[in-house]
Amino acid sequence: MKYVFQFARILAVCFLGEVLAAALPLPVPASVYGLLLMLAALKLGVVRLEQVKEAGGFLVGILPLLFLPAAVGVMDLWAELRAMLLPCLIAAVPVTLLVMGAAGLATQGMQRLLKKGGKRDA
Repeated sequence: MKYVFQFARILAVCFLGEVLAAALPLPVPASVYGLLLMLAALKLGVVRLEQVKEAGGFLVGILPLLFLPAAVGVMDLWAELRAMLLPCLIAAVPVTLLVMGAAGLATQGMQRLLKKGGKRDA
């Protein structure tokens, strides 16, 4: 029964994200609103981590299973996607490398800042 209430809390936050996405004229997905609302609720103490931890862990555990419908859809449309494969790869590979490089540089910069401040938690 504990899992049902935890999952209900997560669904309530997701629903509020959907409401925000419908109400606000910004091009932000409802899932992003939901994540920001959950972060705010956890940080402000409205929701305690113990109130969503097990259900959240379960959802993260089955996350690969949730991508199966999208993978099947891609396989179903393979004939149409094959024509766009090279342009997609030409766009995706450099962008992926840029994101990885930027994330690495940002991490190194944060580590240097933390080392200077003496607040290293590792």
